[in-house]
Amino acid sequence: MLRAIREDIRCTLERDPAARHWFEVLTAYPGLHAIWLHRVAHRLWRARLRLLARWLSHLARFLTGIEIHPAARIGPRFFIDHGMGVVIGETAEIGADVTLYHGVTLGGVSLEPGKRHPTLEDGVVVGAGAKVLGAITVGKNSRIGANAVVVKDVEPGMVVVGIPGRPVKREGPQPDTHHPDLHHDVLPDVVAERLDRILLRLDEVERAIHQNGNGNSNEPDDESITADAPDFYVMDYTI
Repeated sequence: MLRAIREDIRCTLERDPAARHWFEVLTAYPGLHAIWLHRVAHRLWRARLRLLARWLSHLARFLTGIEIHPAARIGPRFFIDHGMGVVIGETAEIGADVTLYHGVTLGGVSLEPGKRHPTLEDGVVVGAGAKVLGAITVGKNSRIGANAVVVKDVEPGMVVVGIPGRPVKREGPQPDTHHPDLHHDVLPDVVAERLDRILLRLDEVERAIHQNGNGNSNEPDDESITADAPDFYVMDYTI
């Protein structure tokens, strides 16, 4: 237990630049307090002291603003930054070195008993406000962007953005499992990229029509309408 507490404090100091001292982390980080209380509640749950476990979980929610069902399985070096509004459901499973930010929900989408909450593999990072719903698996070292809604399995090493979440494969090197990818400012704009492809395809079709469709040249006549330049541009993102 003491070893787990030391690991939790160490990973907090590594992942939060605002953490200045181990004693500050020990006394002023509600995410850590919620995790420690959950570990006690989880042991009570496994010992079939279910009501006592639920009471302790309820107390932890009141003290920290973080709701973790006592049956949820959580691995080592789990870090919840800020934490307010985090909800982790009964059958959720969380691997090692996972990071969650405030407002994250690991929720279910079924009223049937059994596995109905997500599984996060090692090294996953879930951005603020994201919702991961259903009995799905988010692969190792994946990163979920803020406010994304993920309802399908995610392969390892992916970046997920949007509603519903759309996975995009990283072009850069994969992060180290013990040092999760925390670059939330580097996210692909999937919609803009696809609109850009559509515009390029329309340009190709128009050129083909002018050249082959009616025998006319590419030069517009005097009565043709020339569109103004677009008032937007597509930014290039490198993941």
